[in-house]
Amino acid sequence: MLDAIVIGAGFSGLYMLHRLRGLGMSAAVFEAGDGVGGTWYWNRYPGARCDSESHYYSFSFDDDLQQEWRWSERYPRQPEILAYLNHVADRFDLRRDIRFGTRVTEASFDDGWTVLTERGDELRARFLIGAVGCLSSANVPEIPGLDAFDGDWYHTGRWPHEDVDFAGKRVGVIGTGSTGIQAIPVIAEQAAHLTVFQRTPNFSVPARNAPLDEEFQAAVRAEYAEIRALQRETSNGHPFRISPRNAVDTPPDQRREIYEAAWRRGGLRFRAAFNDLLSSEEANDTAAEFIREKIRETVRDPEVAERLLPHDHPFAAKRPPIDTGYFETYNRDDVTLVDVRETPIVEITSDGLRTTEAEHPLDALVFATGFDAMTGPMLGIDVRGANGTLAEKWRDGPQSYLGLQVAGFPNLFIITGPGSPSVLTNMPTSIEQHVDWIARCLGDLRDNGFERIEATEEAERAWGEEVQEVANRTLLPQAKSSWYLGANVPGKPRVFMPYAGGLAHYAALCDEAADHDYAGFHRS
Repeated sequence: MLDAIVIGAGFSGLYMLHRLRGLGMSAAVFEAGDGVGGTWYWNRYPGARCDSESHYYSFSFDDDLQQEWRWSERYPRQPEILAYLNHVADRFDLRRDIRFGTRVTEASFDDGWTVLTERGDELRARFLIGAVGCLSSANVPEIPGLDAFDGDWYHTGRWPHEDVDFAGKRVGVIGTGSTGIQAIPVIAEQAAHLTVFQRTPNFSVPARNAPLDEEFQAAVRAEYAEIRALQRETSNGHPFRISPRNAVDTPPDQRREIYEAAWRRGGLRFRAAFNDLLSSEEANDTAAEFIREKIRETVRDPEVAERLLPHDHPFAAKRPPIDTGYFETYNRDDVTLVDVRETPIVEITSDGLRTTEAEHPLDALVFATGFDAMTGPMLGIDVRGANGTLAEKWRDGPQSYLGLQVAGFPNLFIITGPGSPSVLTNMPTSIEQHVDWIARCLGDLRDNGFERIEATEEAERAWGEEVQEVANRTLLPQAKSSWYLGANVPGKPRVFMPYAGGLAHYAALCDEAADHDYAGFHRS
């Protein structure tokens, strides 16, 4: 029997394997893909980039790794991130414990975990660690007629590994979330004609992407200790603090100057311009209207601009996209915007897509419809605990203690699971915090003669209440179509899933539990 089985070989799985080895524990990693990378192995769609800046969307656990790697752009493209993760796997000799092309189908607990795979493997371990990611279960909407479509169709989260050529083709893109906003400008440059089918208009801030010069990179390498310390001290895992000033207390002219400066700088830091943007509707309205004005200024056709204006959710209540030329794309003569709230999709036909208003001939169709987020990846496995299945446990929404463990599932850990800050943060920062805590826990169990650990139902219940209470003190739950709430997946329970109390505060709570003999957990 192994000490641990890890499911997934992205950022989480690679670092977890490294820490397990450091503990002297035996481990195996199962990975459905044929290579490392997780999210960045599967998401190869046109325009795929990170929305955190490259120099801190990376591991901090090894300074030699930080010093030797060179990023080429402010926001790295998918191939560069994948190359980085391959470098990590090679540098720390991780591949020898990873079984690629091996999808886990079932995991059951009985004095240890037995894991079964799609190809018939069976392996046992004391501990099971889900490193499956938050955004790895592709959500393909059930639209009648898809099977009859004569063209090619793709999902951004399961993009082919070979090149996809849209030259000379009529392409349709369904979805204008983060992936759609990245993919649409690139596809528009390739296609003969692009039709965008939009359900929910989105706020977006320009990325202002640019190459990184050596002077900047040298400065970062010299200051990495300070940068990483700041990441761990902030609420979002980024190396910048949210301004202490409030938008509602700032004179309008000064407030606009601050927004203009943040817009020129670009990126996710725009939302850090004021402290009250996610706690005050009045404050949020000032940011939302500023962005709407920018959309009106950018899009030349007033009717198209009006359809692109978001009104149904506060700014940053969804993870706010950053873009390169997204709104400018709608000034092209070969791009059409279809509002599927006004004219819903009826069916996909053999040669295109039909709405209640018109038929749109298409040669290719792209689903930028996101993921069954946070819960979907774990629920894609038949996980059976001591008293039932995870699917039964999470029927009305996910339950966990600190997003780390689930009552009734001994020795199961989930990295950045529901109930953790994860998707509200810079993911590598959250991943390292989770993995380090799990590694500490496993070491403490061994050193103190314990074989088993499990969250208590009382702690789980109290944490679930805390997650909802903290969310309700913000504007986040007002985004009714958000995947934070599971609203993009028909039939999924509407529960706010991430913890909105901030990464630094959350990490302190995790450490406090461990420091007090793992309060909220039962060890035996």
